[in-house]
Amino acid sequence: MTDLPVDLRALEIFLAVCETGSMSSAARHLKLTQPAVSQAVAELERKTGAELFDRNVRPLAVTVAGGVLRQRASVLITEAREIPALLRDTKHGKVPSLRVGLVDSLSRVLSVPLATYLSSKANEVAILSGLTATHASDLLTRRLDIFLGVDDLEDVNGLERWEIATEPYLLLLPSGVRRPDTLAKLKALADSRPFIRFSARSQTGVQIDRHLRRLNIEAPRTLEFDSPHAVAASVAMGDGFAITTPLCIAEAKVTKGSCVTAPLPGPAFNRTLTLVARHRELGSIPRDLCAVAKGVLQTRRSQ
Repeated sequence: MTDLPVDLRALEIFLAVCETGSMSSAARHLKLTQPAVSQAVAELERKTGAELFDRNVRPLAVTVAGGVLRQRASVLITEAREIPALLRDTKHGKVPSLRVGLVDSLSRVLSVPLATYLSSKANEVAILSGLTATHASDLLTRRLDIFLGVDDLEDVNGLERWEIATEPYLLLLPSGVRRPDTLAKLKALADSRPFIRFSARSQTGVQIDRHLRRLNIEAPRTLEFDSPHAVAASVAMGDGFAITTPLCIAEAKVTKGSCVTAPLPGPAFNRTLTLVARHRELGSIPRDLCAVAKGVLQTRRSQ
């Protein structure tokens, strides 16, 4: 294993020299000898391969490299000092913060219940709605801790996955349009009316496009949207028809009588919603959060 180029005590000494302007003042501030401070700074310069102070001026001034290190060192020291308090919080079953991504079609029904549960598990909670693809990327780059969406990232190692629900894709039609009950009639519908899509940026849109290709249905690209609300509103205005899901319809709050739903002809076509988190980083929180989400959705279905 490669030795780290710096240690926290050396950074603390370096910052003290930056703040006091001299080795001797830093030594008095830290209750160390001046040689000890000088040696720590010299060792830090040796390990980093950079001169950190301009020793030709008084008080000492940082070099460009020293300025960069000062910024980073301040952050590291501050975070290190927060560690004991953060660890004490874990004794009470809490983590410092949780950032959760929620696919748009779950936002209306799950945002508040999930936030209520997570508030008992973290000091700070952020629930962020949006596209699954964005949330998946943010999870992998550690900008999110958990996401609930349509992609389980099955090809990525080091993740844990908890299935929330499976729901069928449905046809959403303007009121008064005859419901197609065969593939031939669905193709005729696609030839006669615009198909309103979920955009290719959304995992739902990708799945629907792939299914239509399997059915050999060529629907021209006319209107497409990221959000379930926009898709449903466009159908309600009579702009065309869409393929969507019960949760997407619930999220859109479709005005009663403006649209009708119908089963999608052909082979079964469903989507699975999954909670994804980094493996074993949050204890039982992902599993328990999945249980909360499933409970809310089951209650909603039974109403």
